[in-house]
Amino acid sequence: MTRTIDPRAVFSYTGTIVKILSASMAVPLVVGLIYGEDALAFAVSMIIAVAIGAGMERLHDDPDLGPRDALAVVSLAWFAAAVVGAIPYIIAGYGTASALGHPMNALFESMSGFTTTGATVTTEISFEQHSHAVLMWRQLTQWLGGMGIIVLMVAILPQLAVNGAELMKSEAPGPGLQKLTPRIAQTARALWIIYAGFTAALIAILFGLGLTPLAPEMNLYNAIAHGFSTLPTGGFSPQAESIAAFSPVVQWVFVPFMVIAGVNFALFWFVLRDDPMRMYKNTEFRMYLGLVTGLTAVLAAGLFYGGAPATAIGGATEGVGENALRQGAFQIASLMNSTGFATADFAEWDTQTKFFLLFVMFIGGSAGSTGGGIKVIRWLIVAKALYRELYTTANPEVVRPVRLGGEVVDEDVIRGIFVFTLLYFLLFALSAVFIEIDTSRVAGVSLTGTQALAASLATIGNIGPGFGPLGPFGTYELLPNTTKLLMIGLMWIGRLEIVPVLALFVAGFDDR
Repeated sequence: MTRTIDPRAVFSYTGTIVKILSASMAVPLVVGLIYGEDALAFAVSMIIAVAIGAGMERLHDDPDLGPRDALAVVSLAWFAAAVVGAIPYIIAGYGTASALGHPMNALFESMSGFTTTGATVTTEISFEQHSHAVLMWRQLTQWLGGMGIIVLMVAILPQLAVNGAELMKSEAPGPGLQKLTPRIAQTARALWIIYAGFTAALIAILFGLGLTPLAPEMNLYNAIAHGFSTLPTGGFSPQAESIAAFSPVVQWVFVPFMVIAGVNFALFWFVLRDDPMRMYKNTEFRMYLGLVTGLTAVLAAGLFYGGAPATAIGGATEGVGENALRQGAFQIASLMNSTGFATADFAEWDTQTKFFLLFVMFIGGSAGSTGGGIKVIRWLIVAKALYRELYTTANPEVVRPVRLGGEVVDEDVIRGIFVFTLLYFLLFALSAVFIEIDTSRVAGVSLTGTQALAASLATIGNIGPGFGPLGPFGTYELLPNTTKLLMIGLMWIGRLEIVPVLALFVAGFDDR
């Protein structure tokens, strides 16, 4: 039979998620109390969020979700999280010079945080312009969105575990959800424990370095803030210069953790279960590491031989080799996995290097990671499927299935990957055209074609920084509201990988 969405059930589930998510505002509330800044703004925001969530929750006493309902819950929950997350920005920024006081900017910043995009509309990132509480909230929204809001809710809310598999399948970053334990709630908890463990390890290392002469600028606040944005591949930083504000030793520390964030977290589960060979044998993992290594070597060589201004890689003579390698490794780890951190303004690099970085942005991390983009496994299957078509065209009598890691890939999966990739490129291209046209009508804001392409890719791929005024040390605040609204939508559907959102608008969803 054909079943339509049950709006009351969808809103009820979403209300529960919003109500529980509002508890996370206790973190910036405590920070506000410690520093004596904006504590009241977060207290009021919590009350408003709880009221909204409780009101939505009461719409249905015992909601039952079908597949279409699950898609709607996932899509609506992510948008609702961004709306609720914008409330503290509006309250704290009201009556101040902060750009976040404007509702459109607040929603943009909140959506960018929860989708781990890292694109910002703040014109000045400093503790003079924004409170410690507000800047910590920016960081925390990324951490909450990194492993997935729905995964978190399934892990902590027993009532969601009933439909947990369907919900997590709709949210999962990549083609397919791997069930690690007999119960889906246990799988969700396992993923979040691994995610939190890596976050805690990075925070401890950064804070430890801050206690030494190697990184005196890395205090506890900065360590926690950057721990919250690295593992989710977020990219926000309370420092205006991003990671360039810290010493080379600190910059090197971020590189392996950004690479880890782009690995399928299920593989770490197998390592913990005394099956490390499962990671080594994984085809996507080997390809991912190969790409990171190879692309780093290419970029580092390009930078060393003049692909960027000498000042961008540490000076004209002293230490250029180490700096070129560090910049190459950092930018590849950051942009390929959609983290968006920066140690240099790559918007100032030469044209060839910038186009190389655009290519890197298209790749993405692994399925099951916190990274954005198209994902390595999709590129692998697309390449194998294209080769299969060429081979069978030359040899029509041969039946040749697509194999990955020795296993046959289902034809439905291949079709789904081609559909996703086509939609991704179509939305990216159309959005780039709209961005260039829309910005040209606003005096002093016009973007070049390359800058519009980078802006479109930076938002739909949840990457963050683009080129030109939207570069790693720039701001999206100068864009017209219509372009910002488009980018909010791109970040939203990009994080949910397009299909779950667009599927809501397809009539006749078969629930058999």
